[in-house]
Amino acid sequence: MVVADNASLPLAVHAASASPHEVTLVAETLLQSFTAGRPERLIGDKAYDSDPLDAELAGRGIEMIAPHRSNRKKAATQDGRKLRRYKRRWKVERLNAWLQNFRRVATRFDYHVENFLGFVHLGCIKILLRCYL
Repeated sequence: MVVADNASLPLAVHAASASPHEVTLVAETLLQSFTAGRPERLIGDKAYDSDPLDAELAGRGIEMIAPHRSNRKKAATQDGRKLRRYKRRWKVERLNAWLQNFRRVATRFDYHVENFLGFVHLGCIKILLRCYL
């Protein structure tokens, strides 16, 4: 999981197994942040449409913006004005594409997650250096 800012720069990176749902990994990813501050809002896809996640993030002062799933039973919690920001979700995908440029990250050759996460961090450092130097 990756959290990126408005300029597609990495803010947090977390690696976990493929079995847990993405919603359960958001809090752990935010704890792995590279910066001291926390984002004002998170933009996610339809998989992040979860009322417990919205409540947990609201308790931390973070607004979750995600379109509602088509099979949602409860009333809608977001209007169209906030969902306009969802159009900029491609910036997170751009960060993922930049990380895929590093061969060691594109295909996970490492058995241990610590080794893989170390190379992901190195890729993030290189992306940040490319931006600021």
